[in-house]
Amino acid sequence: MPPQSRLLDQVRAVIRSKHYSRRTEDTYVDWIARYIRFHKLRHPRELGLDAIGAFLTHLAVDLNVAAST
Repeated sequence: MPPQSRLLDQVRAVIRSKHYSRRTEDTYVDWIARYIRFHKLRHPRELGLDAIGAFLTHLAVDLNVAAST
């Protein structure tokens, strides 16, 4: 995985300020990174609700990820 982007560093800082567990932090950052990679490294601020739907559909249909995940 390439060095963490500024966005992921910001996410980690917010999660740490809320005193979430390290495992939760790692999980959140992992899912955000997957979302960014799915959209060909586009920054989330460039993406809208359709992009979220496309990612969730990909997870459910192509990867058989449970909705509870």
